Amino acid sequence: MLWCMNRTNIYLSDGQRAELDARARAEGISRAELVRRILDRALQGGSDDLDSDLAAIDGSFGALSDVDLTVERGDGARGDHLERIASR
Repeated sequence: MLWCMNRTNIYLSDGQRAELDARARAEGISRAELVRRILDRALQGGSDDLDSDLAAIDGSFGALSDVDLTVERGDGARGDHLERIASR
């Protein structure tokens, strides 16, 4: 497949560059390819509106219903603190 590309220079902070590099490395692609993919997603209807975010959250309910998420906790310092407050 032949691609027509235009070269574009952008300024990135050290943190942005490091994050892009880490994500690109994790996906096994170049930084440039990652930037193109991120731009494609954003330009093809990635939405920053609240309704879209809430719909995504709502759709995720029950996704881990078959996973035991029980956490064993002792009273510890928090329990002691709450008892002191309750006994005032």
